[in-house]
Amino acid sequence: MIIKHTAALCAVVLAAALGHAAAAPASPSQASWMLGPFAKADGANPILKPSPDTLFDCPMTKTKIAWEHDHVFNPAAVVRGGKVYILYRSEDNSGDGIGNHTSRIGLAESKDGLHFTKRPTPVLFPDEDDQKSNEWTGGCEDPRIVETDDGGYLLTYTQWNRRTARLASATSRDLIHWTKHGPVLAKTCNGKFLDVYCKSGAVVTRRKGDHLIAAKIDGKYWMYFGEGAVYAATSTNLTDWDPVLDDRGEWKPLLKTRAGHFDSALAESGPPAVITDKGIVFLYNGKNADANGDPTAHPGAYSGGQALFDAHDPTQLIERTDGCFITPERPYETSGQYAAGTVFIEGLVHFKKKWFLYYGTADSFVAAAVASE
Repeated sequence: MIIKHTAALCAVVLAAALGHAAAAPASPSQASWMLGPFAKADGANPILKPSPDTLFDCPMTKTKIAWEHDHVFNPAAVVRGGKVYILYRSEDNSGDGIGNHTSRIGLAESKDGLHFTKRPTPVLFPDEDDQKSNEWTGGCEDPRIVETDDGGYLLTYTQWNRRTARLASATSRDLIHWTKHGPVLAKTCNGKFLDVYCKSGAVVTRRKGDHLIAAKIDGKYWMYFGEGAVYAATSTNLTDWDPVLDDRGEWKPLLKTRAGHFDSALAESGPPAVITDKGIVFLYNGKNADANGDPTAHPGAYSGGQALFDAHDPTQLIERTDGCFITPERPYETSGQYAAGTVFIEGLVHFKKKWFLYYGTADSFVAAAVASE
């Protein structure tokens, strides 16, 4: 079943974002299973900007690098010790054009979820380690983070060597020191998918207070992943994953593009999915192909949608928003290195009885939107 509320829902988001309450009242167009509605935090946005003068001793070049000189965007988020921590993608000024910089992942913290202090050096970056060939010279991109049952953290991120994108994982106890585990599909199917373009891993979680913890369903962890279409994979240890396959032995698409919609060109995983009493709520990114698509999304723009999967069978799609619930409208979302406009959602936390959604804007900044519980 597909819910039909494109114009009405985006109108609610737009009205809320124009400076009213942090979250608009629920409306008939806001399905009961959805998170939100969200309102953009215009008074604080963009919450993170580049810092051209911040230097880092790069282990690869053996020189000091302005590691977040050009852009900061595409954040993961987690609550720890009563604070929100954002792990964000930064780009230096080593190249020109999208995909031609080196990316590293930085860390910032906040007491209120909107005003952040950055750590001066990145916490995950290309290094002289066993992942060097996967990460140099493109870097570490687009993180998502979840907690684990033992109090640790799992980060999924994209390794980019400027040839092949690989979805990888890393673990930490303190958000600062990370152990890299390499591509998540390296061992499955005798290595068949190791060199297949792969990114954007959103692990399914359960909420315990302000903590989103990786959840097992019938003894396995689940993850949605993919760019273009969305697929699923399962794991018993959170680092080695087996994709759900179709009858041909290929990844089985669960969420596809749709002509005439905001996701007509691309569907891509957003932040970690959340199990609720309605099912698995999955926030995702959609790219609009052309002007004949969703009228609320500009041609080429990235906007956010929501989908509901069955909590007992995470491959079964129950409902999906017909339209976007968040789309680029503000100058900080429509001016930057991605001129078509981007609201790229990757970070989600429950904090102080609200939902905070963190997203990249125009591949240049980090912004936030807030919803009541």
